[in-house]
Amino acid sequence: MAMASSSAYPPPPPFYRLYKDFEQDPSSAPEPPLPIDGAYQLFGATYTTDVVLPSLEDQGVRQLYPKGPDIDFKKELRTLNRELQLHILELADILVERPSQYARRVEDISLIFKNLHHLLNSLRPHQARATLIHLLENQIQRRKQAIEDIKQRREEAQRLLGESLVIIDGNQQVMTPM
Repeated sequence: MAMASSSAYPPPPPFYRLYKDFEQDPSSAPEPPLPIDGAYQLFGATYTTDVVLPSLEDQGVRQLYPKGPDIDFKKELRTLNRELQLHILELADILVERPSQYARRVEDISLIFKNLHHLLNSLRPHQARATLIHLLENQIQRRKQAIEDIKQRREEAQRLLGESLVIIDGNQQVMTPM
């Protein structure tokens, strides 16, 4: 009976051979592929590199808040939240009084959730920008603190060197008059 041997991992892809002389000559490795621009296919689905939030109409959903670039997000989110709370209370009443008529309220709640979700997703670029600004400000603050720490340590080292020179000069003067 022969034992079949199997590897725990598959062999590496064949293009690893392109990098065999990399340690001796790093320029021998091939250039990385160019970034994808436009549409591409992945696992049978077509995607695009354009980061565009599709409108609710494009998704076949009725928009409950005003259209246009000057949307007051805070006001609209509050309005949709209140409307959602009202619809959930109405759904609870309908489930108690007329259980067979709950489907319309569930659809309304789903529509409100889709609008809330779309509003929140349209705020993502602003959130990303604010997060990046915050991270960069923290990084600047840490670097300024590191610079101040280095300056303090330099001044302390200069002070210690000065004291050491005074001590050394004092010892040399004491030893020379003998």
